[in-house]
Amino acid sequence: MLHHTGAMWKALDNAQLPVAAGGQLFVAIYNDLGNRSRRWKWIKRTYCELPKLLKTPFVTIVIAPEEFKSMLRSLLLLKPGEYLRSWTQYDANRGMNRWRDILDWVGGYPYEVARPEEIFDFCRARGFHLTKMKCGGVGLGCNEFVFRRELPK
Repeated sequence: MLHHTGAMWKALDNAQLPVAAGGQLFVAIYNDLGNRSRRWKWIKRTYCELPKLLKTPFVTIVIAPEEFKSMLRSLLLLKPGEYLRSWTQYDANRGMNRWRDILDWVGGYPYEVARPEEIFDFCRARGFHLTKMKCGGVGLGCNEFVFRRELPK
């Protein structure tokens, strides 16, 4: 949740403080996709600033293009049930219904992002080395890292 604090770099700095030598730091930060990330930041900030009455119509407009593509894809593949199940059985995978998850995504502000190399450099400067990562193919999701604090020499 460091990327929702409004002070991500300070939050990451605070998160690394209690990690002992040889200890691990697990980090998941939204992937920086340049203009796409800036667009979503605007969407999220706008949603949070809207009066309650306008939030649902705004979210509906924001998600309509992706929902239309998803529905069309299922129809072209002759699998319309897949699209229907993506709404009716969504909670089996995410623990919440799909609409709640969409509201959670659109309303997730502050929204901060970083490129993988920014996270590497930040942690390396604080005595950590990367032991595992999941980057690429995450779209607007989170890049995930595991760092180990180096032992004193």
